Amino acid sequence: MRLAFRVLVYLLSGVAGLGFSRAFAQNQPNGEPIRVAIVGLEHGHVAGFLKQFPNQRDVQLVGIVDEDTALSHRYAQQFHLDPSLFYAQLDAMIAARHPQALLVYTSIGKHRQVIEAAAQRGLSVMVEKPLTMSLDDALAIRRAAREHHIQVLVNYETTWYASNRAAYDEVAKGTLGDLRRIVVHDGHEGPKEIGVPPEFLKWLEDPEQNGDGALYDFGCYGADLVTWLMHGESPLSVTAVTQTDKPQIYPRVADESTIILRYPKAQAVLMGSWNWPFARKDMEVYGATGYVITVGPDQLRIRAKGQGQESENTAPPLTPPNDGSLHYLTAVLDGTLKPDGDLTSLETNVVVMQILDAARQSAREGRTIKLGPLPK
Repeated sequence: MRLAFRVLVYLLSGVAGLGFSRAFAQNQPNGEPIRVAIVGLEHGHVAGFLKQFPNQRDVQLVGIVDEDTALSHRYAQQFHLDPSLFYAQLDAMIAARHPQALLVYTSIGKHRQVIEAAAQRGLSVMVEKPLTMSLDDALAIRRAAREHHIQVLVNYETTWYASNRAAYDEVAKGTLGDLRRIVVHDGHEGPKEIGVPPEFLKWLEDPEQNGDGALYDFGCYGADLVTWLMHGESPLSVTAVTQTDKPQIYPRVADESTIILRYPKAQAVLMGSWNWPFARKDMEVYGATGYVITVGPDQLRIRAKGQGQESENTAPPLTPPNDGSLHYLTAVLDGTLKPDGDLTSLETNVVVMQILDAARQSAREGRTIKLGPLPK
């Protein structure tokens, strides 16, 4: 029973706050549900969306694409879905069902292909983190999004943590002084250990579909948060160390990773692991005059210079349109919010891929990788 609960938490983690109602309703007639399609069932977080779907009145799920008929049948049975929703090919589904947006739950290695296909058809896309596999892929995705005027958004569970927003606000207010160091911890005991579905595990432990295990799976959270806190600035250099502490389980990818980012006047340390004793996603932000430490989705520990001890606080609830994917996506796609520089935006996540790509190279070659500015 305990294992089943942990698996459910993990499957739902990537879709925390995912309310897709009217999110993609560009020029949507009043009162009509938006038409969304799922592409891929191999990413286990899709179960979280399908679990929520019956309660989403403003969303019409019009199609699901996956070549694996056995996997499609399993999901159809589990969530009582009409078999007519399922298609083996993306083109056939789009022609028959006319979705307005795609929700992508493939392996990370397939993101570029799906996004470019969506762009050709003018369809906006939300993918599960991280954006893709490499910086070259990220730049190609950005070109496609610009050329075809679509939105490409990246969903992270931690985007919807009130504690992260509160930490950001403390930095913006000057409570901490100039930023000096950011430390981010992310991960869990390991995907196999917590019992993720076999089709999910298959690509998580495949370097051709998931970069390098925990380095990409959990290093991306820290890269996203740090890039946000640094207002989209690329680091001067990236140094990464990875290792496999459980080669009998993960012989082809890293299950332990540490990434060090150097900025002109700050450093960041990102620790993504499949070896934590329990699941965690937390961050420490240190400045010249204080620090803030996030504890779970909505708790903070804060101490400023001159204070004898730290205070413990509950972060204010997130407010629209940044209180979850429902309001966020609606605002982005109706033009009332521009996702420039926020956690979900394409521009932020191109920098994330610059960091992850360099981290993978650094770990493989055993050296620090110096970075230059990204092409515009």
